Amino acid sequence: MWDFSVARSVAIMLRTWPFILFRTIVYFAMTLAYITATGTGVGIGWGVGHIFADGGPEGTAFYGGIAGFALVSIALYWIREYILYVLKAGHVAVMVHLIDGRNVPGGQSQIAYAKEVVKQRFAEANILFVVDQLVKGAIRAVTSLLGGITALLPIPGLDGLMRFVNTVIRISLTYVDEIILGYNIRIDSSSPFETARQGVVLYAQNGTKMVKNAVWLALILWGVTFVIFLLMLAPAGAIVYLMPGQLSGWGFVLAIVFAWALKSAFVEPFAIASLMQVYFKAIEGQVPDPGWDDRLAAASRQFRELKERSMSSFDGRPAGPAAQPSI
Repeated sequence: MWDFSVARSVAIMLRTWPFILFRTIVYFAMTLAYITATGTGVGIGWGVGHIFADGGPEGTAFYGGIAGFALVSIALYWIREYILYVLKAGHVAVMVHLIDGRNVPGGQSQIAYAKEVVKQRFAEANILFVVDQLVKGAIRAVTSLLGGITALLPIPGLDGLMRFVNTVIRISLTYVDEIILGYNIRIDSSSPFETARQGVVLYAQNGTKMVKNAVWLALILWGVTFVIFLLMLAPAGAIVYLMPGQLSGWGFVLAIVFAWALKSAFVEPFAIASLMQVYFKAIEGQVPDPGWDDRLAAASRQFRELKERSMSSFDGRPAGPAAQPSI
């Protein structure tokens, strides 16, 4: 089945409880912002509809809710670099240290410690964000180069099913950029673009194993998230009941937001810890394969940009493979 230890992933989560608490506060603050903005928009739209709309206030209330929801989404888009830099990268840094058996501070000092680790490797948030986006683009090329699941299961007449499974595989790669970030932190790199290039190549070399585990995790996470969504329908419905006009459709939307917040706070760290276990064990003792490097460069614009940025740090010559600690 899968190659990670569920117990070890849970243990890592428990030892990083300050970050779990931090994530909970951040993502539920986002949820509260969505609820407040959507409710305010619905209320304003309801009032405007009573005054100006001939067809009743329901339509203007609905569009008011959309406007409030959209405003929060735009605000979160602009702070995404900060969330990645402080919250996600810091949590990954602590997880890497724990997976390698290194001690980390407890309590709130764990967050300050992790921020310092990330700052040593990514002086500015925008550098980490650029690396993150390039890695995401490069990873998308890996599944196409592997031939997808269709190449592994060449069964005639199942094209539709194979397309669906390949879609599942693509979606399952959501957390790979965090795994590459963990590799960057793990080898104490001073060249984030070069290390990211190496990390993507190493991922591709072990692509079949990594994709298999990513798919298992995706199925587990979807199941858990769906259960969370069902549990969140009741409180979301109660909130919508208090809104003017009792717009029942917003209960479904808010339940999705609640489920997203819980997933981001608790479920995502489990997935990242699990995939890092598999990745670090799979690449132990390996060096990036030049053949895979060439194939990725030919298939992915983002990977080519990673190479160009990494080479600019070494006078036009890519750095050699970095040493990797054992686990």
